[in-house]
Amino acid sequence: MTPQEIEKLFTRNDGSYLCARWGRPIVPIVFGVEDETLSMVKGAFEALCVLSDHKMAETDPELGSNVMMFFFRDWDELLGVPDLDRLIDGLGDMVARLKDAGANQYRVFRFDNTGAIQAAFVFLRMDDVMAKQPAEDLALSQVAQVFLLWSETAFSERSPLAKLESGQVVLHPKIGAVIKAAYDPVMPPVAQDPSHALRLSARVLSMGVSDAS
Repeated sequence: MTPQEIEKLFTRNDGSYLCARWGRPIVPIVFGVEDETLSMVKGAFEALCVLSDHKMAETDPELGSNVMMFFFRDWDELLGVPDLDRLIDGLGDMVARLKDAGANQYRVFRFDNTGAIQAAFVFLRMDDVMAKQPAEDLALSQVAQVFLLWSETAFSERSPLAKLESGQVVLHPKIGAVIKAAYDPVMPPVAQDPSHALRLSARVLSMGVSDAS
């Protein structure tokens, strides 16, 4: 990927550049799915941890679980989740805003004092579009989107997944390479200067990544 392509992935709506990775082991928990889907979500986290050489853990010392994924049919269901309003400031306003927008997904991140990702909350409203996606593909796509702090529009025109000639759906090689590069120990856990994209691009180039459909 060119530096310009990578820079776009982390340029926010206000024009600022911000890339952050996890600063602690990931401890996911999933609500609202059957055991089969749960295993797919956890498998996606494990796969991304292998790719990035990041870690998972049994518990987070502060939150217990630091990635919470909610699958539901209607945004109003979130208002009935016990203590969720303690974790998400302005939960009622957030729900109203997402209902008005007709949104089917939303992510909230928390950061530690270095700026690295500390926690993530993923909300997925299973509308017709979401429900048509194979559970394994949906899991991989959503997990990829919490492994880094991408821009709000990073995947509005292009999925983080790709289809191989065999028909198998996988993490897009270029997106996987960006994740792997961002977790390189020599790279900072958080960056706000666009020159960071140049460093990521150099690492992606060294991996010799090919494109996919």
